[in-house]
Amino acid sequence: MPDVNRGNRPLSPFMIGPYYRPQLTSMTSIITRITGNALLVGALMIVWWFLAAATSEEYFAIANGFVTSWFGDLVMFGSVWALWYHTLAGIRHLIWDNAMMLEIDKAEALGWLVIIGSVLLTAFTVIVV
Repeated sequence: MPDVNRGNRPLSPFMIGPYYRPQLTSMTSIITRITGNALLVGALMIVWWFLAAATSEEYFAIANGFVTSWFGDLVMFGSVWALWYHTLAGIRHLIWDNAMMLEIDKAEALGWLVIIGSVLLTAFTVIVV
């Protein structure tokens, strides 16, 4: 049987571009997953630093040189932001798990609160520490 409805089918929501605009809530959810995985890099770097400190003075000097380099500082700064972002996004999901603030405008406000809050808390942490 011929497909008579060929031109009137709905477009896939995964079509990026003029057909689909990603929502803030979906993008913040994706970033939550990315930051959760990215925190592993900073955690492994800290574990390496501790293991090097327990191993020998020469090995610690190598690890400490890497951790305190510009790249190590960048990874640690990113880890601080990822930790704050992931924490705030987790709180947001706990709020949603209690069936609160599920309306679109409130959910988007929570998304902006997570983004802005993570940046401010990261700046505060870096300045204080």
